[in-house]
Amino acid sequence: MEADRYRNGARLLADIGGTNARFAIERAAGSIEAIATLPCSGHASLADAARAYLSRHPGLDVRHAAIAIANPVEGDFVKMTNHDWQFSIAETRDALGLDTLLVVNDFAALAAAVPGLGAADVMAVGPGQVRGDGVIGLLGAGTGLGMAGLIPSNDGWTVLQSEGGHVAFSPSDEREQAILDFCWTRFSHVSAERLMSGPGLSLILEALAAWRGLPVPAPLAPADIVERGLTGTDPLCTEVLECFCGMLGTAAANLAVTLCARGGIYIGGGIVPRLGDWFARSPFRQRFEAKGRFSTFTSRIPTLVITAPYPALAGAATMLDRHLASSHAPARLHYAQPNTEPRHAAI
Repeated sequence: MEADRYRNGARLLADIGGTNARFAIERAAGSIEAIATLPCSGHASLADAARAYLSRHPGLDVRHAAIAIANPVEGDFVKMTNHDWQFSIAETRDALGLDTLLVVNDFAALAAAVPGLGAADVMAVGPGQVRGDGVIGLLGAGTGLGMAGLIPSNDGWTVLQSEGGHVAFSPSDEREQAILDFCWTRFSHVSAERLMSGPGLSLILEALAAWRGLPVPAPLAPADIVERGLTGTDPLCTEVLECFCGMLGTAAANLAVTLCARGGIYIGGGIVPRLGDWFARSPFRQRFEAKGRFSTFTSRIPTLVITAPYPALAGAATMLDRHLASSHAPARLHYAQPNTEPRHAAI
C-alpha cells in the first residue's frame, strides 16, 4: 500500500520564505532528503529556483510538488508580501512539467506538521500541560510574522489559516509606546509583523536609540543583532531582544485567548529557535502570563518552541499526501489551498 502511494515517483517539497527557499525530495512517506537552501534573491522566480534545485538531481522524475510559502494563497495568482516573486500557480506547474502543484501558506504547513512532532522536536518554555483535545495555536517570526491554528476534529485535525501577523501592534509599556511612536513617523499602520520579525529587530534598534538619545547605530543585519544581544557585547542589542521577546509574549497570549488554545502555543520561524535557552529566560513567558483577568487562563497553557529543523517541509508533505489521496480528478489538477474550504483545510 505504501509503495502504491508513491508509484508516481519522488515528490518535490519547498518552504519559501521572504529570504530563503528550502527544497527537498520525498521518496516515501516521512523520507525527506536532499534538503537545500537557496537564497530567494539569487533567482528571478520560484520556477527558476525550483529548476536550479532540480538540476542538482538529474534524471529524477518529479510529477507532484507542494510549496509552502510565506504569503496568503487565494486563487491562482500569488504575489509575495516580503519578496518580489509573483507567479501563476498553473503557469508555474506547467513550466516545471508537473501534474500537481499544491501551494499552501507556510504556517498552514507548519500547523500540519505539529501532530507529528515528538518530545525531542520541541522545547517547553514555562509551565502548562498540553490538552490533547484542545485547539493549538502557532506563531513564528522570520522575515515576517506567521500565525495559524490547529483544530481537533473527529477525523484528525483541521488547519486554520491566519494572517494575524498583520494585526495592529499594541504596546504594553512605556518603552513599547515609544517604539510605536517612532514607527508612526514612518508608517501609517504599524503591524505586529513590523516589529516581530527580522526587519523588526533593526527597527526596534533604531527606535530604542532614538528614545534613549543615543547616536543612530550603524545598520546591522538581524543575525548580527541576535549575536551581539546573546553574547552581551552590545547592551542595546540585548535590549532589542528583550523587547522583541516581550512583544512576542503578548502576541502569543493574544493568539491563545483568541483561539482558546488549551492544546498549547507552538513557536516556529527562523528567529526564536536561534535564541536557544536565552529565550526561556527572556521576558516572553512572563508577558505571556500577564493577561489581566485572564492571567490564570494563559498560565495554564504551555508554550513550546519547535526545534525540529525543517518542520514546514514535513507539513507540506502531509498536505500533499492528503490532497493526492482525496483527489478524484485526473492528472493536471494544479493546486488546492486552504481557502477552497473557506480559509481552512483538513489534514
